[in-house]
Amino acid sequence: MNRVVHFEIPSSNVEKSQQFFENVFGWKSEKWGDMPYWMMATGDQKAAGINGALMPKDEIVQSIVNTISIEDSADAREAIEANGGEVITETQTVPTIGYFFYFKDPDGNIHGAMQEDSKAQ
Repeated sequence: MNRVVHFEIPSSNVEKSQQFFENVFGWKSEKWGDMPYWMMATGDQKAAGINGALMPKDEIVQSIVNTISIEDSADAREAIEANGGEVITETQTVPTIGYFFYFKDPDGNIHGAMQEDSKAQ
């Protein structure tokens, strides 16, 4: 727990960004569900590293975001605020994946937090 497990790259032109990362680094993209969200496989699953995603920029996410695995979303939200951070979204259910929210650290950097739960609906 508490390790970076995913990243998101917001883009003003997702198609151009997909082509860039595929051509330069050999990453593979695949649209995820009905959302404007493309999973990015960054290499051999047996090698060190993590996978991520491309998504359109929005009013919350304007720069690269790392997602940290957490044990319990309620406890994490409380700890973030008790230590000078700010929770900036409600906890969202991601079906079959878990529970997710964005927060800012004391310096204003945005991060994601994910409580894994394959039974989430």
